[in-house]
Amino acid sequence: MSVYRLSCSVLFQKGIRVIRSFRVRLLLCSLLCLFLYLPVSVYSQDSQRNIFVKYIQGTIILDGKLDEPEWQTAGKGGNFWQFFPSDSARAMNNTEFRLMYNDNMLYIGIRAEAKSDNFIVSSLRRDFGGTSNDNVTLMFDTFKDGTTAFLFGMTPYGVQREVFVSGGGSQRNSFNNSWDQKWQVESTMHDDYYVLEAAVPFSSVKFREGEKTWRVQCYRWDMQTNEQSAWARVPQNQMLSSLAFMGTMEFEKPLGKSHTPFTIIPYMNTLASKDYSTDSKDSKFSIGGDAKVAIGNSMNLDITVNPDFSNVEVDDIFTNLTRFEVFLPEKRQFFIDNNDLFGSYGDAYGSANPFFSRRIGLARDASGNMIENRIIGGVRLSGKLNDRWRLGFLNMQTEEDTDNEIASNNNMMFTMQRKMFARSSLGFFAVNRQTFGDYDFLDPENEYNRVLGLDYNLASADNSWTGKFYVHKSLQPDDTKGNYSWQTTATYNPRKFKAVIDLRYVDEDFRADLGFIPRLGIFKSGNEFNYIFYPSGGKISRHSPGARAVYYWRPNMDWKQTDRTYSLLYDINFANQSSLRLNLSNEYVFLTRDFDPTRTPGAVPLPGNEDYSFNTFSVDYQSNPAKVFSFSVESEGGGYYNGHSFTAGTELTYRFQPWVLLSLNTRYDALRLPDPHADADFWLVTPKVDITFSKSVFWSTLVQYSNQRENLGINSRLQWRFAPLSDLYLVYNDNYFTKDFGPKFRSINLKISYWLNI
Repeated sequence: MSVYRLSCSVLFQKGIRVIRSFRVRLLLCSLLCLFLYLPVSVYSQDSQRNIFVKYIQGTIILDGKLDEPEWQTAGKGGNFWQFFPSDSARAMNNTEFRLMYNDNMLYIGIRAEAKSDNFIVSSLRRDFGGTSNDNVTLMFDTFKDGTTAFLFGMTPYGVQREVFVSGGGSQRNSFNNSWDQKWQVESTMHDDYYVLEAAVPFSSVKFREGEKTWRVQCYRWDMQTNEQSAWARVPQNQMLSSLAFMGTMEFEKPLGKSHTPFTIIPYMNTLASKDYSTDSKDSKFSIGGDAKVAIGNSMNLDITVNPDFSNVEVDDIFTNLTRFEVFLPEKRQFFIDNNDLFGSYGDAYGSANPFFSRRIGLARDASGNMIENRIIGGVRLSGKLNDRWRLGFLNMQTEEDTDNEIASNNNMMFTMQRKMFARSSLGFFAVNRQTFGDYDFLDPENEYNRVLGLDYNLASADNSWTGKFYVHKSLQPDDTKGNYSWQTTATYNPRKFKAVIDLRYVDEDFRADLGFIPRLGIFKSGNEFNYIFYPSGGKISRHSPGARAVYYWRPNMDWKQTDRTYSLLYDINFANQSSLRLNLSNEYVFLTRDFDPTRTPGAVPLPGNEDYSFNTFSVDYQSNPAKVFSFSVESEGGGYYNGHSFTAGTELTYRFQPWVLLSLNTRYDALRLPDPHADADFWLVTPKVDITFSKSVFWSTLVQYSNQRENLGINSRLQWRFAPLSDLYLVYNDNYFTKDFGPKFRSINLKISYWLNI
């Protein structure tokens, strides 16, 4: 019997057994109602606003005043709609933006009225957080596909941020804040308004030659009045950054070529370190760099040689009480550009992804420890072929390390995506991890790993329907049968409710060496329903009760159910931007193997091949981020396998704006298990000081204490941005043992990088 017929047969038998339950019948009836209920969105009609973009011959001197004669005749956009706390009224304070252009530059002028000159700006550091600062932001969908856009944001102090937006701008991970470009902004602040004047080179964005229109959105966070507003009206059940809701900018004459320069970004880094556990010292000096080559108006070729991935920014530490690996975001600049082309395949919720760039440059030594594996170099080609096709190719070569029994590997991914219908897309990818050379220590089955797949991303014109449908297959030496992973998930989100259905299967033999697959051999079913209330006036902006049910079965265990979660949820968003979430859950777990959640050496683990059922309750509260002092509190307690657990966490933030930002994160986890199992009390304490002396000089110090990891870490970083996108870093790292207090590892490094356009 073929793998396909076997899989269908097993799934059909399982489906017949499951579909008899009342819960599934109710779900199917609900889904039928959803498909029948397809209202016409008034917001998508209203979003068709237009602004004329005047062509000028000369240039504009940026001074934050808008006093040049050209600004008086420029096209204007205003009369913004509220997004929060209501989406059915005009904004309280008027915002007006103007657009002009010449052959090389797009000019932006903004006048934003305010209640007073007490503007909220938490920092002078570039790439500020949009939710905790007064700011005005513009998004340009240059290819008019509703999928990707270039975002430029500005605060009253003239602090900049640029973001590459992907995934339609409708998910939390749609924002790539590490995308950097050269552009300028100047500002002036007054008693009841502020003015922004910006110039964005056409070489900083991608577009088609001869284009006469782009899609555009301008939105504002007005922290003094706790208001969010947008030029093109956005319904409150969507994200303010959603690319489904944009207007049109009409250029006076067609655009020419973007004339993107050839860019070289060399670096030098010197590092001195000492490992106190082995009493060894080391010093290194390295040079290398990146190059960016524009291919046409819409493709980039990125080249890196001996890339430097030193710890100028450290990962956040965490307490892991689960049985599975925890996802950590990519922070290395080379992998971040156009990352949606490579990293968006697989599970929509991030639990089965065939490509995870953090796997490149890390490897396990002969003892199973994860260590750094030097990257020799690599290339990445990515961008638009035309208005419907996107192309991505990445190839990285890592160095062999025979002392640690690590082979040299070539790591490759190829991807193509085609736009479908209004905002959906169909993508194909191929991932290959191939060993170079013959090694006695290498098992033949690890010579290569390949993953092929198709993904369909659903996004309707008004974003009320979203979903993901994929099928992936892995290939290894002498292992080509089966090895499938697939998912079908859909979300229907009209104004007053949200319904989700999710089905996912990962074969036990599915393997993705360059991916993130924390659970193998599972079939998952997840359903969620939320109803949304929008009170008129008062202290509550909206509130939403909901329910969720998630099931996991193990096909290789005769479809035994190994996990089940029933949850009752209640989300409340207040008019002052604070929020509250309540969650009551019933958990069922069948442990397939022994598990010690405390990870205590010599402790007696919870026995496998047993059932555990318990209830938990959690509360999460986030205060108003516009206040000088803001905080969040989380607490969870109840059962935990055959014992009990309690979690309490806080995040305190205080601003001496805009110069100093102080924060303190704490988390306490208590596990109480019956004898002979170990109890545990885990503390995680993370204070941070962030000082911005100016818009070009920053100093931050982060301290991370974890008794679970028996580590106290200090990362102190001084950064001087001496030229646009060019930095000098002085970084000090120090780590101490906490049980018998003493130094563990210490380093200091000096790094300089320079962005040179040729």
